[in-house]
Amino acid sequence: METVLTNARLILDEAVIDGTLTLRDGRIHRVEEGRAQGPAAVDCEGDFIAPGIIDLHTDALEGHFVPRPKVFWPDARAAALAHDGQTVASGITTVFDAICAGGFDQAKAERRALFEVMLDAVAHGAPLFRADHRVHLRCEMTDPDLIGLVEPALAHPALGFASLMDHTPGARQWRNVDVLRNFLLGIGKDAAEADREIGERTARGRANVERNFAPLVEMLAATGMVRASHDDTTADHVETARAAGCTVSEFPTTREAATLAREAGLGTIGGAPNVVRGGSHSGGVAMGELAQDGLVDALASDYVPASLLQAATRLHMTDGVALPDAMALVTRNPARMAGLDDRGRLAPELRADLLRFRIVEGTPVVRQVLVEGERVF
Repeated sequence: METVLTNARLILDEAVIDGTLTLRDGRIHRVEEGRAQGPAAVDCEGDFIAPGIIDLHTDALEGHFVPRPKVFWPDARAAALAHDGQTVASGITTVFDAICAGGFDQAKAERRALFEVMLDAVAHGAPLFRADHRVHLRCEMTDPDLIGLVEPALAHPALGFASLMDHTPGARQWRNVDVLRNFLLGIGKDAAEADREIGERTARGRANVERNFAPLVEMLAATGMVRASHDDTTADHVETARAAGCTVSEFPTTREAATLAREAGLGTIGGAPNVVRGGSHSGGVAMGELAQDGLVDALASDYVPASLLQAATRLHMTDGVALPDAMALVTRNPARMAGLDDRGRLAPELRADLLRFRIVEGTPVVRQVLVEGERVF
């Protein structure tokens, strides 16, 4: 079956052209300049057509399982399908659902209860999903039971990405312990109690990271999957990531870390919400500035799926990044980083995963989404 999309602005690797896409058997068959005149051609009314967005890290799945604190949705399949709907409505055709193995200091008991449930929901939902869902395993090294959680999960059929996380107070994203101290004071602890608890959490976190790091690295290396270091902040973090076999530095919190990651040959993932908001919500470096300086290779939605397309268009319209380069941060580059060489570009023989959108007064509006040539939104 052949589909012809014409009168479209096609976002290619290095240019945007007025042209026509011909799709056949779920693949891109031809990419041509000019307008097709056949009666079966679909008039795209001058909308942009880009490759479907590829999201390497989203926490949005968990939000459908726990829509409010302590509220657990009883139907796992329904929660996963709601997430899938949000995914395709955001123009995302391939998504790596971030599922947490463990939580800091066993404080996230709900994540333990949901770990296997969410893994199963991704595996069993595959026949019903519209997007291509894969698993991004978030390995919280401060959890004393991490290895026991990760080892059986490595057999999951959709597992494709893993990240090494350390949320010890005073480290990485939480290097400013005043954030935790203010939280503890806000729930009624006095200053002495808060400082004592921070000290205890810090000691336990460091001990667990030291205990978990080597066996975790060995287990993940044996799988050959893509591995990322999370929240790199210093030169030591980048060197540790490189030595551990990571090929990605995910959400670096400082310009120094992003620069050193580039020099070390690591791909860098930034948070799209950071770009949309104009800065980090937790005091980290502004990803928009790093993107303008060529220090970000890809963007991930983190906690807002719609932020990917919004971030790419903001970088183009507000920060002067060429549209093909801005869209590459959410299409071609993530595909390359994840080893997905069958998607992420508008080129013959690649999967016909497509996003049709227009920009209305600065806001990108998703008009149509195709996965393997079939309309899903």
